[in-house]
Amino acid sequence: MNEYELMVVMHPDIPEEDVPAAIERVTNAVTSRGGEVTDVNAWGRRRLAYPIKRQVEGNYLVTNIRLDPARCREVESTLMISEDVLRHLLIRRDEQ
Repeated sequence: MNEYELMVVMHPDIPEEDVPAAIERVTNAVTSRGGEVTDVNAWGRRRLAYPIKRQVEGNYLVTNIRLDPARCREVESTLMISEDVLRHLLIRRDEQ
């Protein structure tokens, strides 16, 4: 299993009380595929550098995960079809 960093920009129209449930859905996308979430860092609502789907703000979430490389595509597909997610980025962390 490799270590990855997953950054997710969630839709800003998600009510503040529903953000933890949206974070839980993102972590479930990883854990249901045999991965492990090692760290979750919610940055909160921030302004985007450019509009995405006519939105100028987004709720940022950065997580460190451990996942089998063969399962990365499945996690990304789940995030792509999620209505809560505006953008995501999954990168492999370097060995240090």
